[in-house]
Amino acid sequence: MAVYKRPQSSDWLRRAMHCFDASIALGVSLLTLWMMPDIVIDGHDYLFLILIGSLLLPAVGELIGLYQSWRGRSLYTMLGVYTLAWMVTILLLSLLLTLLQSVHLYSRLWMGTAALSVFFIGNMTRIGLYLYLRRMRASGHNLKRVLLIGHAANLALLEKNVTDTPHAGYVIVKHLVDSQDKRFLVNIRRLAQASIFQRDFDEVWLGYPLSEGERVRQLMALLAAVPAAVRYFPDLPDIRLLNHRIAQVAGLYSLELNYTPLNGPMRIVKNLEDRILGLVLFVLFLPVMTAIAITIRCKMGSPVLFKQERHGLDGKRFKIYKFRTMSLHQSATTEQAAHHDPRVTPLGAFLRRTSLDELPQLYNVLQGRMSLVGPRPHAMDHNDHYKNHIDIYMQRHRVKPGMTGWAQVNGLRGITDDVKLMRKRVEYDLYYIERWSLGFDLKILVMTLTRGFINTQP
Repeated sequence: MAVYKRPQSSDWLRRAMHCFDASIALGVSLLTLWMMPDIVIDGHDYLFLILIGSLLLPAVGELIGLYQSWRGRSLYTMLGVYTLAWMVTILLLSLLLTLLQSVHLYSRLWMGTAALSVFFIGNMTRIGLYLYLRRMRASGHNLKRVLLIGHAANLALLEKNVTDTPHAGYVIVKHLVDSQDKRFLVNIRRLAQASIFQRDFDEVWLGYPLSEGERVRQLMALLAAVPAAVRYFPDLPDIRLLNHRIAQVAGLYSLELNYTPLNGPMRIVKNLEDRILGLVLFVLFLPVMTAIAITIRCKMGSPVLFKQERHGLDGKRFKIYKFRTMSLHQSATTEQAAHHDPRVTPLGAFLRRTSLDELPQLYNVLQGRMSLVGPRPHAMDHNDHYKNHIDIYMQRHRVKPGMTGWAQVNGLRGITDDVKLMRKRVEYDLYYIERWSLGFDLKILVMTLTRGFINTQP
């Protein structure tokens, strides 16, 4: 068994992170102001704005869950939540300055430099802390002690997952296999009574099939007196969970089996990301798109753009735009391009190989019909085909389709004439939907720059 030390309360770390974020905002803002000697400081206006911003950032972070425990959770989700807190803070400060009619009192260069510096240093600090805690937990420190209760097969699976992820910071200290008799419940009652004020575990994990909800209810009643976290890991072998959460509906608790983080406020954040970054990229690539359009017009004639209907969010149709890469032809169905396809022109082959034919989809992003990052939209008759062969296929359409995606940056792109290959691509798409965060999107965009442009597929 791994050597471990008793976990310390996370309250001190929570308070420390509040102070740390406020200190970073305060220190970085003052430092950037000191490094700009040309700025004329009249009175305490700059100090007032710096103090307000330094206090507002951790306050916003607390409201959106920035300081909750990230043990075993994604780094990219944490960075995304910090980015959201930073964006909301900037927005609130901008509204405050507008209401006070005092925007003219401050240097815009300083405000932009200070804001971006706080964003960068705050994220870099979190990455360092996250990696340090992972390494420390993997070496047997700062662990949560877990008591397992349930069926042998379920407990074996839980124990395997804990063993395979030592950086998550959990250690199994005891497991109680359910004997399915009254004596087992008597033993649990004794354990609960003995563990009220002092115990050798920090959390209780229950491993039972969903069909044994009554057993779980009995155990919860017995463990209610124990001041420790109790987690239930239902065994759902026949159900593919897209994502899930507990929600209260009409006074009843429900388990949402295909919940996605891209709902409510997070969808607004995603839309802001698409519109702002999409506009920046559209402006940057406009000269390139203009040159490509002129070249296509001169080499291949009209039309310059290829337009085709695709399924978007919730299966609704929209018209996608690409640069035309094939000679004009008619076909009753969508025939995927193949290697050495005679329909693809030499210029079109170059555009496909470099993914430059996809650039007009930036206009689809600005229209709000696509996202920069998301599952790639497939031809409509391909959707009709694969939805009958892959049961989870249409779950891809619970979010907007994207110009690039998690599947594409992992090499799953181009021709898909094999159901197994398409199933793998869908799994990557659903992985993205399950774990979406602003940080995850930024990671995929960076990966697209380094490995997503060059396309070796037709």
